[in-house]
Amino acid sequence: MSAIEVIRVGTESNANLLRRFTKRVKTSGNLRRARSLKFSERNKSELKKKQEALKRIIKRATNDKLRKLGKIKDVGYKKFN
Repeated sequence: MSAIEVIRVGTESNANLLRRFTKRVKTSGNLRRARSLKFSERNKSELKKKQEALKRIIKRATNDKLRKLGKIKDVGYKKFN
């Protein structure tokens, strides 16, 4: 990202100077890039992916066990492989 500089020309008003500055900021693309970086998510590490997969497997197994014991009602449950 580069710095944007606007220099006052002659007897230019503050409002006009601000208008030129905001127009130059919009056309530069710096604002769009900054916003996209603000909300971007990092990639998960391999360890984190494995831990989340193990949690899902354990949770699915316990839910299946509770369904077989009749402690959880089987409502529209479809098992995927």
